[in-house]
Amino acid sequence: QVQLVESGGKLVQAGGSLRLACAASGLTVSSNVMGWFRQAPGKEREFVATISRSGGTTYYTYSVKGRFTISRDNVENTVYLQMNSLKPDDTAIYYCAASSAEWASMSEETYDYWGQGTQVTVSS
Repeated sequence: QVQLVESGGKLVQAGGSLRLACAASGLTVSSNVMGWFRQAPGKEREFVATISRSGGTTYYTYSVKGRFTISRDNVENTVYLQMNSLKPDDTAIYYCAASSAEWASMSEETYDYWGQGTQVTVSS
């Protein structure tokens, strides 16, 4: 049974940093495309970042480029999202997802498994 468990979300002041973690079981993160998505209050879920199977390709939504970094630890079978220079607009529930697609994807339709989400709140 596949499980993705996010952690690391909390209340932080604008300008601060957080690192989210997504611990996977039942699948190997290095054999899947892994992604982070977020859903702000009253808005639809949106793509944040993705990393390819090889780990050599990453994509980010424009609003987080230069501030967020997606990475993974193959030994720990965990994917991370390092978030720096946080802004109030980053407030959302952050979801980890896994896809069996061949290429890194920004489309949530291509993701097969989802975590339960972790709340990130950025105060101004």
